Amino acid sequence: MDKKQYRLNVQQQLAKMSYQAYCERSRKLGLKLIHEEAIQQATTIAITLSNRPEVDTTYIIEELWKMGKKVVVPKCIPKDRSMQFYEIESFAQTERAFKDILEPIPEYTVLIEKEQIDVIVVPGVVFDRNGYRIGFGGGYYDRYLQDFIGQKVSLSFQEQLVAEVPRESHDLPVHILITDNERIVWNSL
Repeated sequence: MDKKQYRLNVQQQLAKMSYQAYCERSRKLGLKLIHEEAIQQATTIAITLSNRPEVDTTYIIEELWKMGKKVVVPKCIPKDRSMQFYEIESFAQTERAFKDILEPIPEYTVLIEKEQIDVIVVPGVVFDRNGYRIGFGGGYYDRYLQDFIGQKVSLSFQEQLVAEVPRESHDLPVHILITDNERIVWNSL
């Protein structure tokens, strides 16, 4: 199977999940994430403002704020398929933008340089047992992560986990994958 087919298969599986199950499972994954040592020790955490069927990040972001963490979220720049991260202190500092994704409003937020980010919670559609992922097809994270030196963590519903995904030379694995049933670690720092 190619990446497109894996993506479609997993999205179809996730579409079968009830809204109640989606909320409950997202919250449980969020609790696991905030108890991760990398998160506990981090000052600045990068995370997306998710859309269903991705693991809901709203609860996670709220908890990170309560913990006194600096939360930074991505703004996509379609012209060159790059991203920049901005600190948000409230969801009121966001708007629906590129591909109807919630993004920070640059005029009301502070740009944070890559070197200032301790942990990136890397989104994806499909994950494998080697730490690799299939994203949404734009390559934004692959480009951003090329020279990122902090921890890379991903959250995944069990349905998103497969034995192995097709990968290309530019694909980079995450360090930790947290699923409903497992915590898989590779390349620990």
